Amino acid sequence: MFKRLYDWTLALAESPRAPWALAGVAFAESSFFPIPPDVVLVPMSLAQPRKAWTYAAICTIASVAGGIVGYGIGYLLYDTIGHWLITLYGYGQKMEALRIFYAEWGWAFILVKGLTPIPYKLVTIVSGLLEYNFLLFVVLSAITRGARFFLLAAVLNKFGAKIRELLEKHFAIFMVIIVVSIVGGFWLASRMF
Repeated sequence: MFKRLYDWTLALAESPRAPWALAGVAFAESSFFPIPPDVVLVPMSLAQPRKAWTYAAICTIASVAGGIVGYGIGYLLYDTIGHWLITLYGYGQKMEALRIFYAEWGWAFILVKGLTPIPYKLVTIVSGLLEYNFLLFVVLSAITRGARFFLLAAVLNKFGAKIRELLEKHFAIFMVIIVVSIVGGFWLASRMF
């Protein structure tokens, strides 16, 4: 099963639709989707290492755009979609503590969470809900998401052949690490505040 998934991902990475798929996943992950774009970015960058920087730029732009949508969900739609998502991710009872923390440390929250496996959509929705300065939110999102994706691109560009060899042998382990990161990120998010 994992071999087929790996082969499919590599085939997608080499198709003309690859940048659009990558942008779609990065956009969705920043506002509502639980799967990080790394699942698509890594195989794409390994299949075409010379495009790793371009793929990182696509991820960054799409992630920030998706973050703007997440901000809008928190700002405009909290009573419906936003409240449901925040409750789903375990922050429903912790909003007042988060509001106090955000007033002083919102900038650090955005920068740090953008680099971690804690779901970025929580940052985007909470930023909108708490009416964090929108322009500052966009700038901080671009910095943190860009850092994450360009650091990954640098690693893939430098060690791509070795990583590809490891992935081909141990793709199932890579998928388990991704799943554990996602679950761990949600768990960490639910334990904060």
